[in-house]
Amino acid sequence: MLKTYSGGCLCGSIKFEAKGNPLSLKPHGCCCKICQRHTGALTATWVEFAAQAVRWTGEGGKPATYRSSSYSSRAFCPACGSSIGAIDDEPVIALLLGCFDDNNQPEFASEYTSFEDMQPDWWHPERR
Repeated sequence: MLKTYSGGCLCGSIKFEAKGNPLSLKPHGCCCKICQRHTGALTATWVEFAAQAVRWTGEGGKPATYRSSSYSSRAFCPACGSSIGAIDDEPVIALLLGCFDDNNQPEFASEYTSFEDMQPDWWHPERR
């Protein structure tokens, strides 16, 4: 069963609709230095969609990108600078959880966190 999710950037220029099976979104956190610098946060939380399942619907069209690694580009709004996600070379778009209009979906609960060893030693996020 496909479900449609929507969201966008801070100024509303970049908007998206993404369709996905709630059981295959691979929600996860990442504490790598690239994610930290992309978001300005110690952990980024991502939800993955097949690239063909994401439509850019805002007046700004597709987000701007910055090539951040050998396999991925970071997406952001060129107008307000909001981080939107990552567009991977494999046909996956990982959208940042904070960009969704309704991020209080049970299927968005993070399943794991990558690169936890890159968190500051003093940081101990609450775990459920």
